[in-house]
Amino acid sequence: MARFLGRAEALGAKLGPVLLQLPPTLRVDVAALEETLGRFPKEVKGAVEPRHDSWWTDEVRDLLHRHNAALSWADRKGRPVTPQWVTADFGYLRLHEGRAQPWPRYGRTALASWLDRLPAVPSYVFFNNDPGGAAVTDAAAMAALARRRRTEVTRTP
Repeated sequence: MARFLGRAEALGAKLGPVLLQLPPTLRVDVAALEETLGRFPKEVKGAVEPRHDSWWTDEVRDLLHRHNAALSWADRKGRPVTPQWVTADFGYLRLHEGRAQPWPRYGRTALASWLDRLPAVPSYVFFNNDPGGAAVTDAAAMAALARRRRTEVTRTP
């Protein structure tokens, strides 16, 4: 694993999925994705966030599934912009920008809606960094909502 991840190996059991966030201008390239995911050690979880619509194909979904790589679900202004495919034994959600005030906060209804959508597998949820700290506030609010639903929550502020 050291050659693949270098210093990240020091995280040990605290290492979560490694995200491959693809540029929004990068069109689908199944062969390149296959090669990249094939380099992941079995013990390293991979998540992929394509940002060009050409990636939403059965071939890509099947490839992610074969490699147990999660499609990173993503949003813009609180609305999904990626298919809600479950391609791994874990989920991965990136919340970029809500519509609540102050910007880019998420309201309770939006957070509850995302909780409803999460797959029935352990899932990682990340909020986008922002200068006002909304990510931390929203992560804590979402965790509180999840706990009220008796959903196990870890690593929250």
